[in-house]
Amino acid sequence: MGGHSVMLAILSFIAGVSLAHAQEAVPGEYIVKLKSMASPSGVLNKMQGKMSLKGSFPRMNALHVSLKGAANESAAFEDLVNDPDVEYVEPNFILKKSDFNSNEGLGSPAQVFAEGEAQQLEQYSASSVSFSQSGAAVRVVEAWAAESTSTVRPIVAIIDTGLDKTHPVFVNSNATWNNVREIPNNGIDDDYNGYVDDVSGWNFIDNSPNYFDDDGHGTHVAGIIVGTGLNILATPITENAKMRIMALKFLDANGSGTTSNAIRAIYYAANNGAQVINNSWGGGSYSRSLHEALTYAYTNRMFIASAAGNNNKNNDSTSMYPANYDVPSNVSVAATTDYDFLATFSNYGARTVHIASPGLMILSTLPNNRTGTMSGTSMATPFVSGMAALALREAPQLTGYQVKNLMLASVDNIAGLLNKVSTSGRINALNLINQAKAQSSTSATQPSYSPSYQAEVRSSASDATPPTGCGLITAAALRGPGHGGGAADAMNGFGVLAGLMLIPVIVWAVLRQRSLAGAGEDPTSRRRFERFRMDSDIRVMVGNRELVGSLKTISLGGASFCADEALEQGGIITMKISSPNGKDMVEVQGQVVWNEANQSYGVQFAGAERGTLAMIQQWTKGLMKA
Repeated sequence: MGGHSVMLAILSFIAGVSLAHAQEAVPGEYIVKLKSMASPSGVLNKMQGKMSLKGSFPRMNALHVSLKGAANESAAFEDLVNDPDVEYVEPNFILKKSDFNSNEGLGSPAQVFAEGEAQQLEQYSASSVSFSQSGAAVRVVEAWAAESTSTVRPIVAIIDTGLDKTHPVFVNSNATWNNVREIPNNGIDDDYNGYVDDVSGWNFIDNSPNYFDDDGHGTHVAGIIVGTGLNILATPITENAKMRIMALKFLDANGSGTTSNAIRAIYYAANNGAQVINNSWGGGSYSRSLHEALTYAYTNRMFIASAAGNNNKNNDSTSMYPANYDVPSNVSVAATTDYDFLATFSNYGARTVHIASPGLMILSTLPNNRTGTMSGTSMATPFVSGMAALALREAPQLTGYQVKNLMLASVDNIAGLLNKVSTSGRINALNLINQAKAQSSTSATQPSYSPSYQAEVRSSASDATPPTGCGLITAAALRGPGHGGGAADAMNGFGVLAGLMLIPVIVWAVLRQRSLAGAGEDPTSRRRFERFRMDSDIRVMVGNRELVGSLKTISLGGASFCADEALEQGGIITMKISSPNGKDMVEVQGQVVWNEANQSYGVQFAGAERGTLAMIQQWTKGLMKA
């Protein structure tokens, strides 16, 4: 390729990529992870006068700090980042609830009914198979008839805007979790869990047991969860909820919260008996500290349901967190209509979004004894959480990971969800209950999980450059205090991104030129090894930069992958490849090559160890040939 053509290709490549806005963070606040042997007091002493402590996460050996009081915040930030006892520093990101309106995705009830009005519209009867909260064919009422007489009531932690626990639905169904180890209103932490008078939940915003819902979102979510097990519009409600609701408030009256408070809520849920976590909120920036908190929830065998988001975006290429964390028991939820179409606002992702659930005009509880309809993946997610709780009611010994697998295997396949969610399915309550009943004697199991953190650098681990192109490779970028995207930061960020963009073009030009030299040969005649389809994680080391990606096919000769941000280091890269079941990983070096027939990059496993190739060969057993 001539120089002029190469320059045109480079300009075209750059023109086709746009930089995304950084996620908002609390000015001056950071989450600081210390090295395993480091003492928090030591770091605090070194930063005396520059940093104030706002909270700590002992199990993570991490601190929540503010640098706003420092005379020179930028200098204080650099001191903190360069402290040898510090593993990483990241912003305290602002997270948002995930319901929908046409403006910002924050939403408000589309229709509100005063006391008794919704009940008058209710057409439910004992012989009906209709489900009042949604018209989708989720077979909830049929599932009720199939349920056992179990008295187990799993605890569902709703990490949200709080709860109006005085709403008749929750009072009459006895739905609210009760911390029996805590004596109400005595001003003493009776159960020594660090929270005084937390008799049924906690408010992490003002650090009090008063978690009243001043927004409505959390109460609406709670009504959907309870409604998976009983008819919340019945008058009167005469049965107990089949699960208990643990209200953990971290979102304020505007539907906004912080990473630090979300982490506190997750740890509280895990340490106080919750088996299910409902996350109807999210943000676009990766947080290692939040990833670590959800990993802790997984080690405590919890089921995690996370809203995919409401931006009509592909989460495979534009991440939404916590939905995109690869924690094995985390289920990312898209929203569908009553007629099983993907909701126009819903995010999707054939690889990263797992299941769909009703999320359009869902009728549920609102504060002050009202009901109303709301839309969003926020509403789709609690259907999944509630049904997970019902599955645990039938088989309480199962782990969240096992419940996830049962749920994904019990969906109704929907043609319109093909390539939109990984299961191509919408949740089916009856199928799930029947499968859970069949597992009542199955032993609890879950695979070990070693998180592949996106950025293990010594500064902000969370400001990852948004994926482009295939969306399978992401790289960390460093940011300074405030993260406001000033001119210098913007130029530095653009410089890094531009550098990443230029290298694949140069690699493409060189490798394609090599391939053209042998154009007379039939590429298919040169294939020496059978190739297999394999959707697995890879980590590519290029110099000191680690890229996280996804593998598509593999053979004993090499592997193919999406290479929009592949970098050339003398043509040799190091790949860490996960097995299809995620239990094993191999490390192998390879030579970047261009496949003219498939018009894609690949890595040739030149000189790989026999043991590595033997393991890859073992993986390919049972895989579909490509």
